[in-house]
Amino acid sequence: METIPPPEIFVADAARVVCDGDEHRGDGHPRVWLQIGAEGHADCGYCDRRFILAGGPADRR
Repeated sequence: METIPPPEIFVADAARVVCDGDEHRGDGHPRVWLQIGAEGHADCGYCDRRFILAGGPADRR
């Protein structure tokens, strides 16, 4: 059975973030703006990257 790698996680300093994939890896996608909500994170619907607000409830660093 093939193992699916976990999504990439990025820590952001602002609640509004932009994602356009990673063209260098060949998985670029249209640019989308995401709003990090009360839960402290937002997920990109194209590439599954997760953006976590620094110091927010989802920041477990």
